[in-house]
Amino acid sequence: MPGSIYTIATYTLLEALRNRLAWMLGALAVGALALGGLVGQLALTESAALQAALLAALLRLGCVLLVAGFVASSVAHEAADKGQELLLALAIPRAAYVLGKLAGFGLVALLPALLFGVMALTLAPAAWCAAWAVSLWCELWIVAAFCLLCVLTFGQVTAALAATLAFYLLARAIGSLQTMAQDAAPLPRMAIDALAALLPHLDEFTRGEWLAYGGAQLGPLLAQSAIYIALLGAAALVDFYRKDL
Repeated sequence: MPGSIYTIATYTLLEALRNRLAWMLGALAVGALALGGLVGQLALTESAALQAALLAALLRLGCVLLVAGFVASSVAHEAADKGQELLLALAIPRAAYVLGKLAGFGLVALLPALLFGVMALTLAPAAWCAAWAVSLWCELWIVAAFCLLCVLTFGQVTAALAATLAFYLLARAIGSLQTMAQDAAPLPRMAIDALAALLPHLDEFTRGEWLAYGGAQLGPLLAQSAIYIALLGAAALVDFYRKDL
């Protein structure tokens, strides 16, 4: 099975490189640099810090949308073209397919993290950029794993993307929701705390101020990423084994 996982992961990465994803990442990089340069020219003080924060925010959101879109369209098109059935007809275990896709999407998520981590070197020290890039990779891999689960469950690109976007926005906002619920009634506060215990705290990932002032703490983020990627992968496995293919 390890050989099958490696083959599927490699094919997934090659598909991304041959797809328009690389061109869209390039366009995102050019647009972010242009806007960051414009803001830097307009800023009266701390222009480098403002550029770094804006660049980080734009690239983070753009990467999430691009990676989620690629995951959903890739799996949905493969299912529509009977690619999944063909792979399973070759006696490849379903676990190998899901784990291969999960690993392949992790490699796809690594591409923008490396590209934009290198770009950030023009604005911040190498150590700060490396921490930011690692965090971006982890965040994108979590989003890719959730989108994989959604597209295997729903079988539709639109539904998978809508669910993934809702998950991402809620995970980004959960820290703020907890803060606002401090003075709320006990029942809403308990509900939000329970939701916070289930969701990854993506508001703690890939923060723009890391490129401006440093201070990233990667240990807890790596632990969160490992836990949630494993859980989402296990859920995708369970759902995929339930399907009648």
